[in-house]
Amino acid sequence: MNITKGRNVVVVGSQWGDEGKGKLVDWLTESAQGVVRFQGGHNAGHTLVINGVKTALHLIPSGIMRAGVTCYIGNGVVLSCAKLFEEIEGLEKAGVEVRSRLRVSEACPLILPFHAILDVAREAAREKGGIEKIGTTGRGIGPAYEDKIARRALRVQDLRHPERFAQKLQELLAIYNLVLTQGLGSADLAFADTLTPYLKNGEVQFDPIYTEAMQHAKLLEPMIADVSRELNDANKTGSNLLFEGAQGTLLDVDHGTYPYVTSSNCVAGNAAAGAGVGPGLLHYILGITKAYCTRVGGGPFPTELDWEKEGTPGWHMSTVGAEKGVTTGRSRRCGWFDAALLKRSAQVNGLSGLCITKLDVLDGLSELKLCVGYMLDGEEIDILPAGADDIARCEPIYETLEGWSDSTVGVTQYDKLPINARLYLQRIEQVTGVPIHIISTSPDRDHTIMVRHPFLAP
Repeated sequence: MNITKGRNVVVVGSQWGDEGKGKLVDWLTESAQGVVRFQGGHNAGHTLVINGVKTALHLIPSGIMRAGVTCYIGNGVVLSCAKLFEEIEGLEKAGVEVRSRLRVSEACPLILPFHAILDVAREAAREKGGIEKIGTTGRGIGPAYEDKIARRALRVQDLRHPERFAQKLQELLAIYNLVLTQGLGSADLAFADTLTPYLKNGEVQFDPIYTEAMQHAKLLEPMIADVSRELNDANKTGSNLLFEGAQGTLLDVDHGTYPYVTSSNCVAGNAAAGAGVGPGLLHYILGITKAYCTRVGGGPFPTELDWEKEGTPGWHMSTVGAEKGVTTGRSRRCGWFDAALLKRSAQVNGLSGLCITKLDVLDGLSELKLCVGYMLDGEEIDILPAGADDIARCEPIYETLEGWSDSTVGVTQYDKLPINARLYLQRIEQVTGVPIHIISTSPDRDHTIMVRHPFLAP
């Protein structure tokens, strides 16, 4: 196959995350010279299975598993240096060379321990006050983005200037300690063992955070780069770039089920802003979607099933699909495929094509239901509403299709799929208006059906 040179692909989740983006990024990296992470933090998790060996990544782009590929962490990512080096060391123990191939934007905002402390304290305060929790990972992502928007964030480039870093850190700690002690009462909260060393009498301490940051600065220095310039230069020389999104479209802070969302823009358009390239360099947008729906944490979910009841279709999805969060280990809620939801994702991302993952999980179900729209306040609609309150009142409208008993695990040719599986996929295309270009039939890298390659120009 003659892959088009200088062609760039964006991979985004088109549901609530956990769609299997990691495997597809790893698989597509065979045709790329660079992989770029452009938003989110270590609240995201991508699982790769290569030759039966499972690897979980949270910050480093999935392309790191392909030798010779350069990986970039763009300015749109909020960066925990502690978690980054923890991940690097884990990969190095597995024999993966990382440091010479990883480039980190000097403009990345830093996640520091007090961000996670505030995150945990807020969720606890909501629960104590009888307010439904947002369902954050408690890793400080939201507070770090708040500092970025408030123009007070410490960034990677500040690590190069110890005196400047110290002054900004003191200013931030004054704000955070005021909120924690007078607003939330952190002294009364139980924090993870990883956070307690930074606290004394309910206040965050300067010395342990500063000392640790300066240690990280020395380790990070060889990897700090002007990522925007390097990506544009790579494109000019004909390199193919793969932009890797984290979470999913319905968790986007603007276009998702707000407020039950993450704190960044997960949609394809943010690949430009979060990496420092022009929108004209985003040539193809691939939406990753499961053959059913899942979500972690709170928030509306129109097609949710009773996935904890043994013997039900939802239980089948949960158990056969091993639906546990990569980052938190929380069980994922499961439900039928929502084509009306996917219409919203196609609209805000400008999807060029779909990749359907976990088709094999549906093996053995006698019938499948496909949501094609909703009843909302007595009116029939065919696309997911924009607001969480409206979504919570939606009653799904289903079509029923026949299931299949034959196994699809490991199938790599479209015409080898059971006829009912093909009819199911065709109906998804018809309802959503987006062509299916890739189908994944197991977590393994090679168990993939290619209908149309994203790196091939039309």
